[in-house]
Amino acid sequence: MRQDSFRDSRSPRLARMTIVYAWRGDFDNAAVNALHAEGFEHPVLDIDWAAQVHRHSLGWVTARRDGDLVGFVNVAWDGGVHAFVLDTLVSLATRRSGVGTGLVARAVEGARAAGCEWLHVDFDDHLRAFYFDACGFEPTDAGLIALRR
Repeated sequence: MRQDSFRDSRSPRLARMTIVYAWRGDFDNAAVNALHAEGFEHPVLDIDWAAQVHRHSLGWVTARRDGDLVGFVNVAWDGGVHAFVLDTLVSLATRRSGVGTGLVARAVEGARAAGCEWLHVDFDDHLRAFYFDACGFEPTDAGLIALRR
């Protein structure tokens, strides 16, 4: 587990914040469901995240502040050299404090340590600066078919 301290001068509430990151860290399904609902603006669902990530993912990263889950990112993979960042989630109370960047940095470390050669991500336009500037992803051509609309 790695621990980072952040100072955010923009908000007295976040003036001193210690975040503990863990690759494949323990989490409660309810906490991830709450983060997912907050992040994607939908009602809280009852998804068994633990079963899903243990079955399908290379790993995941948790971020905790004072023991509370404030961030989560899933790292899916193809079983070979390609890994995929999915569902980068940061609680509203800790956004814009470096937690998301910290989550992705740990995802990069975990994928690299597992022998992956590529880490992919897709995202909505409003997140371009986060993924390209803050996290270091490079633009690339990709394709997508919407299976449900």
